[in-house]
Amino acid sequence: MRRVLVLGGGFGGIAAATALRARLGDSDEVVLVERQPTFVMGLRKNWGLVGSSTIAAGERQLASLARRGIDVVAGTIDEIRPAAREARVAGRTISADALVVALGAERDPDRIPGFREHAIDVYDRDANAVGAAAIEAFAGGRVVVGIFGAPYPCPPAPYELALLLTERLAERRVPGGVFVFSPQAGSLPVLGEAGCAAFDGRLANEGISFRAKTVATAVEAGAVVAADTRIPFDMLLGVPPHRVPPVVVTAGLAEAGGWVRVDPRTLETRFPGVFAIGDVTAIPIGTNQALPKAGVFAHAEADVVAARIADGLAGQEPTAAFDGRGMCFLETGHGRATMVSGDFFASPPDVALADATPANLEAKHAFEADRLAAWFGA
Repeated sequence: MRRVLVLGGGFGGIAAATALRARLGDSDEVVLVERQPTFVMGLRKNWGLVGSSTIAAGERQLASLARRGIDVVAGTIDEIRPAAREARVAGRTISADALVVALGAERDPDRIPGFREHAIDVYDRDANAVGAAAIEAFAGGRVVVGIFGAPYPCPPAPYELALLLTERLAERRVPGGVFVFSPQAGSLPVLGEAGCAAFDGRLANEGISFRAKTVATAVEAGAVVAADTRIPFDMLLGVPPHRVPPVVVTAGLAEAGGWVRVDPRTLETRFPGVFAIGDVTAIPIGTNQALPKAGVFAHAEADVVAARIADGLAGQEPTAAFDGRGMCFLETGHGRATMVSGDFFASPPDVALADATPANLEAKHAFEADRLAAWFGA
């Protein structure tokens, strides 16, 4: 009997666990560790905020994965020992023949003084209903969508929120406007300068103002404080800074302030038999950027890792490799969506922004439905 331990029950962790279960023998164990009892895709947060759906509609119980032959362990990870391929979970040591770290990026709102007091954290799943109520009650004025640190999960999400919010406020005839700022050099840097300019034009056409290279240092009542300006707001929707989970740093898998480094093709860390996938990693791509933190990449990486682990345990030479291809959906309102897609490993990245169409929005909904059905059943 062999055991594979998957740390983290987010997009990448579930994808890895289910792919491993399909590839390994019946006598082999797949153990998934997660402290949250449920899973929900990150794409639902904007739907919940603007009232087009709810978090609960896409929520699934992780315990139900037991029907797939996956041993789900609920608990907080106290320690990771990569050299031994084991972890301490709620006082229990779980050893394995291979280890997959899929712990994601952790929100770090306290890095910005005043963020908790004055901003609605749009990446806090537990606060989604509170944020939706605040948006619905908003009577008018300036709405600021602020990106307070980079990298962050799902790079298009704040811009999608701005577009959907603009549409929703117009439907309610709420006066005011939407302003977005980011610390990055452009809205979606992976598109390049020309691509960012084209996308910024789309925002402007919807009446949304955008300011790049804006590093916020604090939030006060009614204003975001940046190095060279103050940004007034009547409502602030904030994307907090993110960090690698501290337990990953303590384990020696990442440095403080950094992310887990892996082989870009195999996703293996410097520890043999220990892999890392998804938002917990930093995979360099061209133009001094990193692969975007998005669920579709975590899924593709999970498939590669599952294949490599299964081949290795079977005594075969692993051949599966991650090719850096993927896409991210971005809803534009008015029943349409676009996609940022292409070859992210090309130099420079060969990535383009598609036309906004109803078909792309249908594809986004189908993407969620198909994954949930594959993992958790109808």
